[in-house]
Amino acid sequence: MTQDSRLKTNKTFIHDDFLLHNEAGRTLFHEHAEEQPIIDYHCHLPPDEIARDINYRNMTHIWLDGDHYKWRGMRSCGVDEKYITGDASDKDKFLAWAETVPKTLRNPLFHWTHMELKHPFGITDRLLNGDTAESIWEECNEMLQSPEFSSRQLLKKSRVKVVGTTDDPTDSLEHHKAVRSEPDAGFIMVPTFRPDRGMEIENGDEFRAWVEKLGAAADMEITGYQSYMDTLKSRHDFFDSLGCRASDHGIEQPYADPFTDEQLNRIFDHVMTGKTPSEADVRTFKSAFLHYCGLMDHEKEWVFQMHIGSLRNNNTRMLKKLGRDTGFDSMGDFEIARPLSRLLDRLDADNRLPRVTLYNNNPRDNELFATMIGNFQDGSIPGKMQYGPPWWFLDQIDGIEKQVEALSNMGILSEFIGMTTDSRSFLSFPRHDYFRRIVCNLLGDDMEKGLIPDDMEMVSGMVRNICYNNAERYFQFEIK
Repeated sequence: MTQDSRLKTNKTFIHDDFLLHNEAGRTLFHEHAEEQPIIDYHCHLPPDEIARDINYRNMTHIWLDGDHYKWRGMRSCGVDEKYITGDASDKDKFLAWAETVPKTLRNPLFHWTHMELKHPFGITDRLLNGDTAESIWEECNEMLQSPEFSSRQLLKKSRVKVVGTTDDPTDSLEHHKAVRSEPDAGFIMVPTFRPDRGMEIENGDEFRAWVEKLGAAADMEITGYQSYMDTLKSRHDFFDSLGCRASDHGIEQPYADPFTDEQLNRIFDHVMTGKTPSEADVRTFKSAFLHYCGLMDHEKEWVFQMHIGSLRNNNTRMLKKLGRDTGFDSMGDFEIARPLSRLLDRLDADNRLPRVTLYNNNPRDNELFATMIGNFQDGSIPGKMQYGPPWWFLDQIDGIEKQVEALSNMGILSEFIGMTTDSRSFLSFPRHDYFRRIVCNLLGDDMEKGLIPDDMEMVSGMVRNICYNNAERYFQFEIK
């Protein structure tokens, strides 16, 4: 291949019809999905950066810092940790990533990288590699200094209407308050109640420190299990006052062991006096904690989200060196079906099961989740029980297609609440575009094969609902 033909190929890699392989799919995407607004109901964007409307100093700051997807890829390609989370300069870290990108062919990182260079930077004439790194670094950094590339402007460029951040119950939510007080922000930022630290009694000193912090945040004294739950409820109420419409729980597996008040009082007192709980006590406590969170969510008409199945912090040496969420987590193979059924059934037994969205991290559980939600649909709310979008290791072409197939075959795809980024980067919103292209291509292919009617009005309405309308209705955000 000549140099000219290579350049032509590079120019057209992320083109207008990327991932759209049939005419019906192209029509569905370009005329009905592409311009739909975005409700990013679950992400990890820093609220302070949104409140302060910051500009990022360079591409490493906005693109590589905190991105454990990229970090895992770089490590797999032999990049020294110095250029990942270490003390190398921002530019040297970017150059190391650029050298890695060509090696990520067939990994979603290759697609995401070039989709994110196209939007918002408009770079489509080059692929990122060692040869193009310098020019892309300079061009993007210059754009990042413009007011048009501040954190809020990046949200607006992506047509984001809702940002659902992920927040600890001890957080002050001062940045949410600040944005909420602005009448013309152009989007809303809502907190999500993420109380995982509050059930991790196996962590000893870390758990006790968190309990103390919770009491300080609520200005309440915690003297036992009941006052602990009362304090948690106070923070739940506070989150609700600032527009929160969902809790979120990152758990290895569902916990649904039996429990009594006597057991919970004993376990809490035992742990708070410095003793190590037994494995059975840990399961009992977590079972009660999750159940109570579900009850609080039902009372507030929130969504009870559970991200299930990740085996976290596998590398002890790197955990000690770098801490959590640095790229050393993987899929787990935990027991899911029976405890998940018990957890949901216990809430449903007295008709206090909230809206529920379930996310799996192991594709072996796709059909399990798709069928489990059907056990607890009750006709009160369309799509009350949701099989959530592909998450973490599954948010790529194969994972998205398989999730859609499982939900279509065993549930109701038309009530699906669509994609969310689950990201820490303001450049990740093209993942909505990625998802929409894949869904439109699947539906378009079905139309052309005669598997669903060749009725653009019918199918396009379904597409618009999945992209935006279903999530707006489901979460009940106060969208202006």
